[in-house]
Amino acid sequence: MKFSLAINFERMTPATDMRDVARHTLEMAQLADAAGFDIVWAAEHHAIEMTIAPNPFQQLTWWAQHTNRIRLGVAVAVAAYWHPIRLAGEAAMCDLLSNGRLEFGIGCGAYQREFDRMAGGLKAQDSVPYMLEMLPLLKQLWQGDVEHNGKFWSFPKATACPKPVQKPYPSLWAAVRNPVSFDWAVANELNVMTWALTREFAEVELYMQRFHDSLAKAPAGTKRPRFSTMRHTGIYGSAREAELFINSLKRVAGQFENLFRGDGTVENGFPSEIDLASLENRAEYNSEMLQSNLMFGTPDQAIAKLKCYEALGVDNFIYYATYGLPMEQQRQSLRLFIDEVMPAFAASAPRKSLASVI
Repeated sequence: MKFSLAINFERMTPATDMRDVARHTLEMAQLADAAGFDIVWAAEHHAIEMTIAPNPFQQLTWWAQHTNRIRLGVAVAVAAYWHPIRLAGEAAMCDLLSNGRLEFGIGCGAYQREFDRMAGGLKAQDSVPYMLEMLPLLKQLWQGDVEHNGKFWSFPKATACPKPVQKPYPSLWAAVRNPVSFDWAVANELNVMTWALTREFAEVELYMQRFHDSLAKAPAGTKRPRFSTMRHTGIYGSAREAELFINSLKRVAGQFENLFRGDGTVENGFPSEIDLASLENRAEYNSEMLQSNLMFGTPDQAIAKLKCYEALGVDNFIYYATYGLPMEQQRQSLRLFIDEVMPAFAASAPRKSLASVI
């Protein structure tokens, strides 16, 4: 099992300097690169300070200039927000400038607030057909000329300029959850990204079962894609430190819940704050549940949890670093993970302690 890092430019208050945020994300990417992480992932989000990612390719290209070997993943480009020619060109330029390190993820998008601003009020649940039309166009544009007359886009003969370094195009990923999306991803040989949110390990087992069901139904000769899963991750030295990690997660999850439901206000990019006391009697915010289900714990506890993911057949575990946790604790957690957790997984283990790399 390999490890990847997902990290956002994240600002919880206007008092935090964005230059510090930028430097922090680069430092985390460099730590992951030196430790032998497989991929560092950047998201696409708009008009919100908690996940600042208006163009993931710009972010990844910057990281590429300051890292050596780690691959650079988009998780994910939202099809409805892009024109196919522009998306193909931006992705190919990133692949070129990173010398062929791009991992390209495509998806349907997150919450309605973003669609209201980026896609003319398109209903989030109606965005899947955009992705289905987009994917084959990207493959064609990366290889040569194509003329298209479709439901959502039409254009005369064109191609992506530049072309990707990787041939015929970068590794492709899709964010999936339901059985139909698994079938589509596997049939098209897209690697799959799953996220059980705060649900128990049984949810990851369910996704793996859907993955195997889709493989069984796929056309003969279909190559097995990679299976990845993501969890909020926080590693600490003792149980006394758990509260900071859990409360950070609760606060951010509550803010995102309000955004999904359309209840929360956003002023100058900052969502309204959540009173943690208001979440105390909500089962989905139970502290013991969160500590159990997420990759929270001491190094030994994290190793025990990760062994279950490895035994299940997960190819790539994605360490999700940004959920309102202060930057210093993010760095300490990642260093503990590198120094004390990864050595238990020989294929991903660093050769020496990386506590002083950055």
